[in-house]
Amino acid sequence: MSLLDKFVHTNISQPYILVCSSKAQMLFSKELLDKESILNELIPTPKGFGGVCTTAIKFDKKFEKKVEDIVKENRISYQGIYSLEHKYKYDLTEIYEFKISDRFRKIVKKVEANIELQKEEVKFLLGINNKSEYKALIKMADIIRKECVGDRIELRAAIEFSNYCGKNCNYCGVRRDNSTHRYRMSEEEILQEVDKLYKIGIKTVILQSGEDPYYTTDMILSIVKEIKDRYKMGITLSIGERKEEEYKLFSEAGVNNYLLKIETANERLFNKIHPDDSYDDRVSHHGFIKNAGIRLGSGGMIGLPSQTMDEISEDIIFQRDFGVHMIGFGPFLPAKGTPYAEEKKGDLDLTLKVVAITRIICQHVFLPATTAIASLHPDGQTLALKAGANTIMLISTPQHLRENYQIYSKKNMVDLSFAIKSTEEAGRKLPKYLNYEYIKQLGYRIDDKLIN
Repeated sequence: MSLLDKFVHTNISQPYILVCSSKAQMLFSKELLDKESILNELIPTPKGFGGVCTTAIKFDKKFEKKVEDIVKENRISYQGIYSLEHKYKYDLTEIYEFKISDRFRKIVKKVEANIELQKEEVKFLLGINNKSEYKALIKMADIIRKECVGDRIELRAAIEFSNYCGKNCNYCGVRRDNSTHRYRMSEEEILQEVDKLYKIGIKTVILQSGEDPYYTTDMILSIVKEIKDRYKMGITLSIGERKEEEYKLFSEAGVNNYLLKIETANERLFNKIHPDDSYDDRVSHHGFIKNAGIRLGSGGMIGLPSQTMDEISEDIIFQRDFGVHMIGFGPFLPAKGTPYAEEKKGDLDLTLKVVAITRIICQHVFLPATTAIASLHPDGQTLALKAGANTIMLISTPQHLRENYQIYSKKNMVDLSFAIKSTEEAGRKLPKYLNYEYIKQLGYRIDDKLIN
């Protein structure tokens, strides 16, 4: 059995899901199911059964009565137990108006019926090279995006609080051996930046760093506690691989999401770009994060040196089968001073196809229009939003430190004005939760028609 099989139970032949009323109830239910040796896994709640980016417990139909008895006996608050045979169906009538091949048409029919696509079908979509089918693919993703997450853009903000890193990844500008000005922010400096985000109405802050052991578990927990106590904000951590018990402590402290990209789901390529990392370890940590009850963020790079279409297909399928909640795909961009500094950039159209296919097969999840795609092309973020993305991450690192956090060179420091521009050009809506009165006082001009 491969390590992936340990976390992805493909032998659930007749999938059912339990949708609980809260994270605590979900984790309690999973613990009880595990004790009863009921095969189960945590997945993003499918469209039609609950909110976007929430978590459901998948299990086999043969355990339906037993699961129902367990939740009732333990007075667990839950929305319901549902069969995934009755999936949400999509109306893709518009797609048939495009000039598409018979094979494409068959794929559209499967997507319309919400039947899972296989790797060869994903690979076919990646290989599309005529304009009509490309437009049909982008449109299909956009229809599914609108059905699953609506027109509103989610705005999140990243504070890159340390660029120290113990790892030596071949593509990364903050790798251990790169010559760059290193910095670490104190807890109070981090909180000062969080305060600025709170004032403009941002609901989720991303705390991102290299793999820096200087920040102990207690230090991270202290920062998380202060943010929760002062601001009640959602928190995403992106600080690399930590111990399994640490993820549980982060979850208990209120961490909502954890971003740990697989970068590539192909073991050959993973080992090639990560000389001091283990593919099996990375997969294990994805499982640890999910089992701690934290929403998992992953994703990868498109256009890595020696990467094949077959491997990109594997990357997309991995995100679906592993039940990733937030999936960030962006182009490979070379970083100065790294072994890959002279390699070719990733391709814009291929990256957009990956975003579109990911929306089509993963559906009810958050997909960012990544900073990398905004760095590759001035209109990249707008195009990604049109291809199915629904989230923008603002760079909120202090101005004097931003240039020192360069995972790739010539990074677009996406700010609020750039995000507003991308949202407007994509015909999408800004979230109501922002403090627009305060934002306008800062000098931003926003048409009220953009707000939803």
